[in-house]
Amino acid sequence: MSKLTATRYHDVSCGHRVCNQGGKCENLHGHNYRIFFTLTSADSTLPLDTVGRVLDFSVIKSKLCMWLEENWDHKFLVFSDDPWAEHLIAIDKSVVVVPFNPTAENMAKYLVNVVGPAQLLGTACVLTDCSINETAKCSASYSL
Repeated sequence: MSKLTATRYHDVSCGHRVCNQGGKCENLHGHNYRIFFTLTSADSTLPLDTVGRVLDFSVIKSKLCMWLEENWDHKFLVFSDDPWAEHLIAIDKSVVVVPFNPTAENMAKYLVNVVGPAQLLGTACVLTDCSINETAKCSASYSL
């Protein structure tokens, strides 16, 4: 089955620590992430808008890329269950507590399942895939 998609990426810098990872990623560190958002029409019988788009790229920017800017860019993501969370919150106002261990995989899943539906409400589009490049060599994806 074929489908039409629209993809836009956005770059953000943020820190994290992967709780219970067992290696160097348990240390405080950060990445320059490249995050790709792929959208499809919520109605497969009407895959494009009246001018032939899944969704205007500027709308993807305002809905999803700007969410990243406001919520994760130049912030530090910490898992709510991380034993360091309380201490990190106390010393740095840029800490963002998230309900998942902040791996690229979990970040992508959260963007698709939580952020996408909230941010795209009323657009007739669905965020169906999110790919996150953590480095030039390493990436993770989540798809519906």
